[in-house]
Amino acid sequence: MNRPQQVAGLLGWLLLSFVTAAIGALASVQAAGFYAAMAQPAWAPPSAVFGPVWSLLYALMAIAAWLVWRGHGWHRHRVVLALFVVQLVANGLWSWLFFAWHLGAAAFVDIALLWLLIAATLIGFWRVRTWAGVLLLPYLAWVSFAAALNLAVWQLNPQILS
Repeated sequence: MNRPQQVAGLLGWLLLSFVTAAIGALASVQAAGFYAAMAQPAWAPPSAVFGPVWSLLYALMAIAAWLVWRGHGWHRHRVVLALFVVQLVANGLWSWLFFAWHLGAAAFVDIALLWLLIAATLIGFWRVRTWAGVLLLPYLAWVSFAAALNLAVWQLNPQILS
C-alpha cells in the first residue's frame, strides 16, 4: 500500500471513529446538566472529564484500526475490522440509551455488550499487530470504569433512569 493510500486510510478510520463520537454527542447535548442532577457515587468524575477522555480514546481506536487495516486492507482482516465497526455501533448507541432516552438498564446491557466487543476486538487486533491491541487497552479500561459508573448511577437514580 503506498503512502497516499495509507494516509487516506488513516483519515477514513479517524472519520469513522469521530462520526461515532458525533452521533453520541448528539444524544449528549444536555448530558452535563442531566449528569449533574443525578445522585452519583463519590468516585464519579465531573462531567468535564468525559469529553477529553473520549476524544483521546476515539483517536486511539482509529489508529488501532488503521494499523490492522494498513497491512492488507479489508481483505485479510475483515472479520476483526467488522467487529471493530460493530463495537462502534454499540458505543454510539450507549449515549442515546442513557442520556437521550434515560434507559438505565438498557444502557447497562449495552455497555456490558460493548465491553465484550472491545475485548474481542482487542484480542483480534493484538493477534494481527500487537500495538493495535495495546492502543485499545485504555479504551477497555475506561469502558470498564464507565460500566461500573453506569450501574452505580442507575441504581442510585431508579426514578430518573427507568
